[in-house]
This record gives sequence, C-alpha cells and structure tokens, in this order.
Amino acid sequence: MKSKTWIAALSLGLSLMVPAWAQGKFPDGTLRLVVPFAAGGGVDQAARLLSRQLQSDLGVPVIVENRAGASGTVGGKFVQTATPDGMTLLFSAATHVLARQVLANPPYDPQTDFAPVARVGEAPLMLVIPPSAPQKTLKDVLDAARAQPDKWTAALPALGAPSHLATLLLAQQGQLKLTVAPYRGTAPALADVAGGHAQLLLDSIISLQGMARAGKVKAVAVSSAQRSGVAPDVPTAVESGFPGVVYNSWYGVWAPKGTPADRVQFLHRAINKATAELARSGAYTTLGILPVLESTEQFRQFVAKDVARSAELLKEAGFKPE
Repeated sequence: MKSKTWIAALSLGLSLMVPAWAQGKFPDGTLRLVVPFAAGGGVDQAARLLSRQLQSDLGVPVIVENRAGASGTVGGKFVQTATPDGMTLLFSAATHVLARQVLANPPYDPQTDFAPVARVGEAPLMLVIPPSAPQKTLKDVLDAARAQPDKWTAALPALGAPSHLATLLLAQQGQLKLTVAPYRGTAPALADVAGGHAQLLLDSIISLQGMARAGKVKAVAVSSAQRSGVAPDVPTAVESGFPGVVYNSWYGVWAPKGTPADRVQFLHRAINKATAELARSGAYTTLGILPVLESTEQFRQFVAKDVARSAELLKEAGFKPE
C-alpha cells in the first residue's frame, strides 16, 4: 500500500515538473491581448469578444490592452519586444502586416519578426458620411468628391489599415483624388465624420454600424460582394455601379518571434476553438464578422498574398511611405 502511495506521489511530482503547456494546459498567469488602436474601434471590439471567450475556455484572466499610435506600430513594437513566452499576444487587423509598405522607417518586419498564431475572421467595410451631407448614394458621393476634391477629406484610422487600402481602391475606381487624414484609430476618425470635420470614412462595418443605426453618420455603401446581414438596407458598391470596389477587413493574432512552437500551436488551437464558439453563439455575426478557421501555415500564406496585393495598390496610387 505504501508502495502504491509512493508511486502515486512520485507521478504527481513528476507531472508538476512538466510545463503546463506540455500538459495541454494554460499556465497560471494573465494572458494579454494587445490592441494597437484606440478602444471602441472594430479591432478592439473583436479582441474583447475573443478575450472573454478565451478567459472562459482557459480559466485564466485574459485582458485587452490598448496601445495606440504610429499606425499600429506602438502596440506592435510592445509585443515584438515582449518575452516570447506566449503570455503577450498582438490582436490586430491587416494594418499590422503593411508596416514596411506604409512607413518610411518601420520598427520591425511584420512577416519575420512575429509568429503568426491565428486569423480569426474577416468583415466588409462600410462607407459613411456626415448625417448633414446631402448625398444619398455612392455615385452622389463620388460625383461630389470629383467635382470639389478640396472639400472632401477621407478619415483613415491608420496608414496601411484596410480602411486606407479600401479608400485608395475607391478613389481608383471612382477616378478621383481624395485628401486623406490619418487618425489614431477608428473611434476618433468616426467622431470627426459625425461632426462634419471629415467628409467620409470607409472602415469595418463592426465599428461603424452602431453610429449608422443611430443616425449619427449616414451609411452609403458596403464593400462586400453581397449585402451584409447586419446592415441589409445598405447597398453594396457593386450594385451601386462600382463592381471593382470589393474589399474586406480581417483580424489575426500574433506572438513575438521566438515563442516556442508548442506554445504557438497551443494558442492556435485555443483561439480556433474560441472562434468556432463565437461563431456558433452568433456573437461574431452580430458584429458582421465572418469567422476564419485555418492553420498557422495557411495564415502565413494568406498574409504574403495580402501584402503583395496591397503593395501593388499602394504603388498604383503613387503612395509614398511617411
């Protein structure tokens, strides 16, 4: 009997010596999701949904930290230089992967200085204008901007953001030149459009639909190929006569370079599980997010293709890094 007790105690002791990650468990401590934009925007809202689900699934505190600035690179740099132990992750949008294309002196290479963990979803963008603006359709907006370009400023949540690329695409397809004004996130950009200080904003439907429903901004079009279920009354750019304006935002999670592969894969499985649950419960759907479940390698390949496409669009627009 004593022998069995001793063996059981020894087994328990040995199991405690094995790192929690290796046992398929999340270690004690707080998991941080760093959002490189201001609170209240689409990236922030999506991150908070994921953090709550992960906290429930993993049984540990999961917090969201907003570290805005420099087109998302303030938060990105914070994660890049964090201890690569899997406890500090970056939750961002497509903006993150374009630092080298939109900044003259990028602080890192998004494709080589981070470990891709999971792409969690994508969402169409919505074009909004001030509620007092007389224009009602996308054609009205583009005609007015073409006629008086000096009176039309497009608000950008960040350089290299899906909003930025989609705005360039819109200008290209609409054959017009727009003055652009970068902001530190969606929330301040949206506030300026609502107040009439900027004339249009094309950004994730997640962050704009609330203000649009409340009548604080006027929704003109969405950038998806088909109408969004969260804004069924808003026509697509395609049906508004601009078939080339199809563009989606997307969201992903990255760890610092050097994070052990087993930890990356643990986090990948946990995030995919949480994403599937958010999709099943309808939590993502209410924000207009289409869930994405793919491997880390598929995520890496997707990023490479997205960067190539965006770089070409920036080049055609004559964009110069700042």
